[in-house]
Amino acid sequence: MTNAPTVQIRPIALNDQAAWLALWKGYNAFYGREGATALPDAITQTTWACFFDPAEPVHALVAECDGQLVGLVHYLYHRSTTRLDKVCYLQDLFTAPTQRKQGVGKRLIQAVYAQAAQDGACRVYWQTQASNTPGRALYDQVAEHRGFVVYSHEL
Repeated sequence: MTNAPTVQIRPIALNDQAAWLALWKGYNAFYGREGATALPDAITQTTWACFFDPAEPVHALVAECDGQLVGLVHYLYHRSTTRLDKVCYLQDLFTAPTQRKQGVGKRLIQAVYAQAAQDGACRVYWQTQASNTPGRALYDQVAEHRGFVVYSHEL
């Protein structure tokens, strides 16, 4: 029998800010947003504030293991022109490198599924880079890839 540490998935709390920030920086670095290309501090500060503003549709859950945050997930709700109920966009998912392949990411996704269902959403979706092979291996286990390609234009 193993004494593997237990990972708890829970809503983010105000006192999580420093640990969340370290994970947030890791997430952004994964996508090349560090150093000269880092997000402006105002975006990070606004993102953090949104989690605690009931008027905002943006939410966060964290994974905690032995008193340390080891993962995060951010999600938001919005209307859709193809559905009557709101949908949930899972925007950011990150697991600390030391915790990868331990089921943390999967549990964070499942927690979003459960919360979205409880909140009356009818669908959860997300996007990732085609080159994110480890992430896509997980996503193929928990969702259906429907073949869409994402286009973007900055204004």
